[in-house]
Order: sequence, then structure tokens, then C-alpha cells
Amino acid sequence: MKIAFIGQKGIPAKSGGVETHVEHLAARLTALGHEVTVYSRPRYADPSIREWNGVRIVSLPSIHTKHLDAISHSLVATVHALFGHYDVIHYQSIGPSTFAFIPRILLRRTVVVATFHSRDYFHGKWGNFAKACLRFAERLTCIVPHRTVTVSHGMEDYARKRYGRALDYIPNGAEAVPALSTEMIATFGLKEQRYVLAVSRLVAHKGLHYLIRAFLELEDTGRLPNNFKLAIVGTHAETPGYERHIRKMSEGRDSVLFLGEQKGEALAELFSNAAVFVQPSEDEGLSIALLEAMSYGLPVVASRISGNEEALGEAGAYFEPTNVDSLKAELAKLLNRPDTMREYGRLARKRAETRYGWEAIADRTVELYEETIRLRNGKRYGIGHRQHIA
Repeated sequence: MKIAFIGQKGIPAKSGGVETHVEHLAARLTALGHEVTVYSRPRYADPSIREWNGVRIVSLPSIHTKHLDAISHSLVATVHALFGHYDVIHYQSIGPSTFAFIPRILLRRTVVVATFHSRDYFHGKWGNFAKACLRFAERLTCIVPHRTVTVSHGMEDYARKRYGRALDYIPNGAEAVPALSTEMIATFGLKEQRYVLAVSRLVAHKGLHYLIRAFLELEDTGRLPNNFKLAIVGTHAETPGYERHIRKMSEGRDSVLFLGEQKGEALAELFSNAAVFVQPSEDEGLSIALLEAMSYGLPVVASRISGNEEALGEAGAYFEPTNVDSLKAELAKLLNRPDTMREYGRLARKRAETRYGWEAIADRTVELYEETIRLRNGKRYGIGHRQHIA
């Protein structure tokens, strides 16, 4: 099959769950023998890179502002894809999926798929008008494509109740690449098993301000091991004000480290040597960072929201969302119970391996494409018609 991905910023991924999702999925689809194209934005991925792990990369311009970057790039990529003779055009996220109607109308032989990653209008960086537009985009995402994939059962249930549509569940995946070295983390001032790890974009709904406050209060009251640190990996997403805010929260405290974007061996070292991973989000679809932490066998403390509960199950500890005291209690309790930490880590790794392997996810995606092509050729889809794969 000839497949195009539209909506992601690009690959190889620097940050962002959608980009990581596309990076892994595109590479595995290529390894299965399919011809895959990923559209990228020049401010995110080097435009001189035309191929990565067998995946064709097409860099196209966008209007680089917070509100227009994704939508303008998706429109340009959609127009380009009309002439690509693709079997499948696969949109990522609800904003870019707004343009799924164009190939639906103009390309009679091409299957159009969208992935509903998260309810983006909950993200604090958007104003009221942008949130209204994203709600409308969500409706189009669930109704217009031949098939709509959702990464969590929670969003699958939500779409069924909200739009009366059965979406296709294919989760995000995770893959651990354990690092045997501690050389890179040493350059950050970190030691093996002596830090809490968070991996996230620096945006308000990810809840890092709750984690920083909880960590500093535990430190001030002597409830953390000596010389313990908090390592935050990630960068802001058009939200520099929030980044300034959380940096100011920890100003003058050398125990909180902002490490920026990290990939490859450095990120593997950070996951491999952390004592515990914290996922403090107020809203998630199915967090790839959380799944990756699980695949590394890290004990996890996560906010009790549906996306985190779906990923983690009974393999970790939970705190009440936005509740700093609840987070403090769970984090302190876990750090002082090494046997519980080991057991949670073992359960988390087992759950990640059995439920969220990228190879199985790629196979399920191919099955969805192939079934949709058969249905498309045998019986024409109408807008809003939905076939469901269990």
C-alpha cells in the first residue's frame, strides 16, 4: 500500500506524543513492505532530510504561528497528497483532520483515515474561539473519514455517546531501549535511582506545576531521600509563559532540573536510571511517555484520569488530579517502600509488553487499512457511515 500521514509536525520526533506515534508506526509499516510518506514542517524537522528509516519525508511550508501552524500545514499537505496516488491518507489529531473532507470528495479510490488522539480543546493554550473550532474539528474527525481510530477506550466511549459513531480502537505503543550507561545523566547532575522523572510538553494541562510544588514541599519537610532530584524533560508548545511560571516556582532550587528536549540515548538513560516516573496530567488520551516509562519497568505515580487508568491499570499508584497533597502522599509513600516500587515496576513492564507493542499496533493498523479498502471497493461509504473492527 501507498500511505500518507498528515497532521504531525514531522519525524524523526523531537517531542510530542503524536510525532512519536507517527515515527514508530511509519517505520514499522515501511518494514512490512508498504510505501509510507510523512509530511513535515520545516521549523520542526530538517527540510533537507528526505528519507528516514525507509520512510519518505516531504517538507512543506506553514504559517508559523500558534493558531495557524498545524492547520495551514495540513491544508498544504492535503493539496499535495491529492496528486500522490495514495491508497490511504491518514490524518493525525482533530485539527488537521478538518481537511479529511477534501480527499473524501475528490479521490474516489483513496481511503481516508483519522486518528483521534486527544480532546485538544481542553489544553490551556487555546482561547475560546480556538476551542470552539477544535470542537467542530472533533465532530468532523468522528464523522467524515472512512474510518476514525481512537487511542483509548475512554475516547471510544465518548465518541459513541457524543456522535453515535463506533470508532476503531488501536492504542499508542511503547518500546524500551534500556541504556547500560549513566554517562549522559551524570552531565545533567543526576545519579542512578536518585531522581523522579517527568517527560512532557511544558503546557498547563500536563500538570507539572502540581508535581513541582509537591516535590518541593516534600523536600522542605525532609520526606525525600537525601540529594534526591526532579528531572523534567520537554519543552513548551507555543506556551513560553507557562514555562517561565514553572521555572520561577523552582527558582533557586538546584533539585529541580529542566532538561529540555531529549531523544535517543540520553532519553533512554533518563528512563533506565530513574527511581520513579510521575504523570500528573489533568487530561490525556493515552500518554506515550507513560507507556514508555512502563516499558522500562519504572514504578509510576499517575493522576487518576481515564487515560492514565486505562494505560496503567493496577500496575501503579494514583493521586487525585490537581490535588498536591494527594500527590505528595502517594509519592512519599512509594519512595519509602522499595518492595512496592519493584513490584509496580514489574507489573508495569509486563502490562506494556503484552498490550502496547508497536509491532502488534502496526499489524492492526494494516488490517484496518486493508479491510477499509475492501469495503471501499465493494460498497461505497457515505459521510458518517462507520464500519467497526472489534
